[in-house]
Amino acid sequence: MHSVASPPAAPPATSLPRDGAEPGRSPRPVAPPALRPWSRIWRYLAAAGLAMLLWIFTSVDLIPAEGTVPADVEARMGAALLLDGLLGVLALCLLPLRRRHPVLVGTVTGLVTAVSTAALGAATVAAVSAATWRRWRLVLPVAVAWVVAVAVYEGLWRPSVMDTANSTGFVVLSGGVAIGMVATCVATGFYVGARRELLTTLRQRAETAEREQLLKAEAAREAERTRIAREMHDVLAHRISLVAMHAGALAYRTDLSREETAQAAGVIQHNAHVALTELRQVLGVLRAGSPQGGERAAAEPPQPELAQITELVAAAAPYVDVTLDVSGLPGGRLPGGELPATTSRTAYRVVQEALTNTCKHAPGSAVAVRLAGAPGGLLTVEVVNGAPDSTLRSSATPGAGLGLLGLAERVDLAGGALEHGGGPDGSFAVRAWLPWEDDK
Repeated sequence: MHSVASPPAAPPATSLPRDGAEPGRSPRPVAPPALRPWSRIWRYLAAAGLAMLLWIFTSVDLIPAEGTVPADVEARMGAALLLDGLLGVLALCLLPLRRRHPVLVGTVTGLVTAVSTAALGAATVAAVSAATWRRWRLVLPVAVAWVVAVAVYEGLWRPSVMDTANSTGFVVLSGGVAIGMVATCVATGFYVGARRELLTTLRQRAETAEREQLLKAEAAREAERTRIAREMHDVLAHRISLVAMHAGALAYRTDLSREETAQAAGVIQHNAHVALTELRQVLGVLRAGSPQGGERAAAEPPQPELAQITELVAAAAPYVDVTLDVSGLPGGRLPGGELPATTSRTAYRVVQEALTNTCKHAPGSAVAVRLAGAPGGLLTVEVVNGAPDSTLRSSATPGAGLGLLGLAERVDLAGGALEHGGGPDGSFAVRAWLPWEDDK
C-alpha cells in the first residue's frame, strides 16, 4: 500500500482513463457524455438484431438434414446452438457496463464469440465503445480477444461440434477477417470519439466567448462609470469650494450690507443645489483604480461641452457629408451656459461617439445631426447616417459595440435615455433624450 507521499499506482488495464495528462503525453479525453434514451435503445437493438441474424445463419450451418449425421452429433449440435443463443443474450446483458468498464466488457464479449456467434453483435458494440476513448492500451486487449476467439471457434469449437476439421489456411483466413472486422470497429470508435471531443471543444469555446463578451461589456460599464466619477469629481470640488468660500465670508464679515449678505447666500444656495444634483448622478458609482497609499490621481483636463460640437462636425467633414440642424433649440443656436454642464457634456459625447462610428463604418454617407429642446423639458440629440458609399472602403476593424454600451451608461447616469439601431437600407440612428433643467 502506498503512503501519502508516494506516487499513485498505475491504473489497471480495465479501469477508465483519468482526466488530465501524464508528463510528455497529450491530455487524455474526458469520459464520454451520457447517452440519451434513444441513443442507448438503438445500440441495443442493433446488437440484438445482428445477434439474431448470426444465430440464424449458425443454426442453418449446424442443423443438418435428418438422417445425415449420427444421433450423438445431432444432439451435440443442438446443445451448441442453444449455448450459442444463451451466451449471446448474456453478452447483450453486459453492454450497459461497457462505458464504465470498456476494456473488461469488450474483452469478455470478444472471448465469448469463441463459442457463440450470437455474441458478435454485443462484441461489436463493445469494441466500438472501447475505441471511442482513442487509447490503444484499451483497444489492443479487445482486438487480441477477437483474433483468439476466431481461431478457437474455427480451429477447435466448430470442428468438435460438427465432427469435421478445418484446414489451417481456412483458420488463418478467418483470423484475417476478424482483424478486418475489429479494425473497422476501432476506426469507427476513433471517429466517434474525435467527433465528440470536437463538439465538446466547440461548445466550450462558445461558452468561453460568451463569458468573455459579458466580462468585456461589464468592464466597459465599469470603465465608463470610473470616467464619469473622475469628471464629476472636479465639478463637485469646484462647487463645494465656492460654497465653503462664501459661507466663510458670511462667518467673519460683519460689515456686509443686507444686499451683499443676500447675494452671498444666493450663491451658496445655487452652488449647493448644483453640487447635490451632480452628487446624486454619481451616487453608487464605484471608482475603480482610486488612489491608494496616499497617491493622488492625475486630474483630467476640462471636459468639452455641447457648444463645441462644431469642432466635431468640422473634423468629420473629410469623411462624411455632415449637416448640423439646431433650428429646434431656443433662438436657433447652440446653448451656452443655460444648459446644465452634465447634460451639455453628455450630449457632446453622444454626438462624438455617433460621428466616430459613422466615419469608421459608413464613410462617404450623409449624416444629419439634429438638436432640439428647451429649458424645463428634454434636450433631444439625434444623429442619423445613411448607407455608406459603396465606392469607398472602410478601414475600420470590426467593433464589439462597447462604445455604445459605455454611452448608454453615461446617458443613464445623466437621467436620460438612449436608443440606437440600423435600418434595412443600411442607415443607422442614435437618439438620446437628456433632462434640461431650468435654473430660473
